[in-house]
Amino acid sequence: MELRRTPRAPIDLLVEFAPKSETTDRRGGRAKDISIGGMFVETPDPPGFGAEVLIELTLPGERSAFVLPGVVRWTDRDGMGVQFRTLSARETFAITEIVRIGERRR
Repeated sequence: MELRRTPRAPIDLLVEFAPKSETTDRRGGRAKDISIGGMFVETPDPPGFGAEVLIELTLPGERSAFVLPGVVRWTDRDGMGVQFRTLSARETFAITEIVRIGERRR
């Protein structure tokens, strides 16, 4: 049973992320799914639970990268689940469109 409040869409995008307090400690990973509420980032070296992070990625159809603020809600050996903090209207629209298109493909 799905317990998420918002639907997710599968994606496969390179991302860079850093703890909000240490933006020079940039790490890489792959975003594997996304929703308006958050995303899963596959990475061998996630920050710990509760860490504030900034995730940089370029979403499909966008010309420039977004820097999305979030907090790590869980980690496992494959990566981390990130809950987004406040997103801009542009970010919200772009993510909503990805999810909408993903739902139509199901």
